[in-house]
Formats: sequence, C-alpha cells, structure tokens
Amino acid sequence: MGLQQDVMSALKEAMKAKDQTALTALRAVKSAILLAQTETGAKENLNEDQEIKILQKQVKQRRDSAAIYIEQGREDLATPELAEADVIAQFLPEALTEEEIEKFVVITIEKVGAEGMKDMGKVMGLVSQELAGRADGKTISNIVKAKLS
Repeated sequence: MGLQQDVMSALKEAMKAKDQTALTALRAVKSAILLAQTETGAKENLNEDQEIKILQKQVKQRRDSAAIYIEQGREDLATPELAEADVIAQFLPEALTEEEIEKFVVITIEKVGAEGMKDMGKVMGLVSQELAGRADGKTISNIVKAKLS
C-alpha cells in the first residue's frame, strides 16, 4: 500500500475518532500530495522519494512554526503544531541516529578522497542522496563540516 492510501486510511480513522489534530495534519498532507501530483502532471504518480520529501517538508514547517511560537511565548499555539508534526512524522521512515550518520559520512569521505572544506559539496551531495528521508540535511551538514575541518 502506498503512502497516499496510508494517509487516506489514517484520515478515515481520525474522522471516526473525531481527532481534530490528526485530521488537520492529514488533510494538509493529502492536499500537499495532490498539489504535487497536479504540478508534475495529472497522470503521473509520485514516487516514494517525492512523497517522503513532501512529508519531511510538512513536519519541518510545523516544527519551525512551533519554535517561533515558543520563542514568542505562545505555547498555546506551539502545542498543536508539534502534535501535528508528530502525526505526520509517523509516516516517515525511521530516522538514523547521529552515530549512524557519522559512520556513513566517514565512509563517504574516504570513498571520495575528500581532504578539506573545498570537498564539502561532493560529500554533502552523495550523503544527502543516499540518506534521503532518513536524515535531516542540517544534521548531515554539521557532521560533514566537523569531519572535514
């Protein structure tokens, strides 16, 4: 079963349970998927990587909004954003730990033969492509910078 079917069945369950937080989050995901499909062509289905990117973007938007709300002392607005991010995150593949990312970065640096910050782009490109959907770009970037400097 694809992501779209998973989201639709979760949406139905949320409707039955009258879970407004899940409903809001899942409707946003459904909307984002439909927009992406119509953007790339009406008959073209999204592949798994594209679906994961959409989910990651939705989670990131909510977490960023929550961080801004917390910064401004509005925990009442931050709480639903974080709850929605958690609902959406359950559809993402399990994230790698920093240690696992670090091991992969070290292997990639050795494979590419990177010697300094001038090679960061090569390393970042390969690692980001390989770990797409399982690691945050900011985390990868921080680890690559630490290893190359």
